[in-house]
Amino acid sequence: MPAAQTPRARPAASRTATWRDVTPAAVVLVGGPEDYLGSRAMDRIRAQVRAAAPDVEVIRLVAGNYEPGSLAMHVSPSLFGEQKLIEVEGVEGMNDAFLADALKYLNRPEPDAVLVLRHGGGVRGKKLLDAIKAGGWPVVDCQPLKKDADKVAFVASEFKAASRRIDPDAVHALVNAVGAHLAELAAACSQLIADAATAVDSAMVDRYYGGRVEATAFKVADAAMAGNAPLALSTLRHALATGADPVPLVAALASKLRTLAKVAGAQGSSSQIAKQLGMQPWLVEQAQREVRRWTPEGLVRSIQVTAEADAQVKGLSRDPVYAVEHAVTVIAASARR
Repeated sequence: MPAAQTPRARPAASRTATWRDVTPAAVVLVGGPEDYLGSRAMDRIRAQVRAAAPDVEVIRLVAGNYEPGSLAMHVSPSLFGEQKLIEVEGVEGMNDAFLADALKYLNRPEPDAVLVLRHGGGVRGKKLLDAIKAGGWPVVDCQPLKKDADKVAFVASEFKAASRRIDPDAVHALVNAVGAHLAELAAACSQLIADAATAVDSAMVDRYYGGRVEATAFKVADAAMAGNAPLALSTLRHALATGADPVPLVAALASKLRTLAKVAGAQGSSSQIAKQLGMQPWLVEQAQREVRRWTPEGLVRSIQVTAEADAQVKGLSRDPVYAVEHAVTVIAASARR
């Protein structure tokens, strides 16, 4: 196995890796609550180990029901000298026996073994996590992608890794449509990458995922923000008639208005504003174009009516449908076409 995958000496300093670039080492910690990224990191390590040692023996353990001595037994060199890959799940729920054996193992890891620990977050096992970091072993931090900017970057990276092109508007449309769950977003990227003969555009995203509630919500918001009340209301009524919940519809309005308000109050070039606000430059440029049709009074009025609608659809009104329709009407009237 290459030296980078079976280090003979302890690394000099802790190394933070991403799930996209992590490489095998004697010990690797894959931590954080985002299961999809954690799975991708472990898949990547496994694939690299198998590429270097096709006859690798893969052993999977669960830290919560670990039996004392199991780790030492599994990492011991076999008669035929196969590479060992030990994958330990549920390290956040480890028992005391695993903690003791793992701490002992860190002092003298086997040179022909790769130990991958999956810790889903929390304080359980902090002593072990600290020892791994202090020992200089690679650590992958798998945190949920909560910001749209992070999801946009994720989509762009998926297409870049596949050497495929996707238009910026299509990235935004895809995040709006299926961005609630990272695994679904990744699956959508894979589907588009596999099916598209040329660059993916927003029309293709709409054909594949335009029927999703999230996508419909942003169609309503886009029409309202453009001052097109008839289109916004007809799209809204169709969405409600087909079972859409008012809550994500109002959330889409609020998201668009927040972006507009942030950009309207920012100074500098689009790239400078993007850096300040943690947004993609193209999204800032889009908001800068949209904000030209708004007066400060119209923007404030729209934000207020959306906040009221948000409270009403979450239980303060007996008629949440009217609350959404009223917000859409006010927003469309406030925008200058």
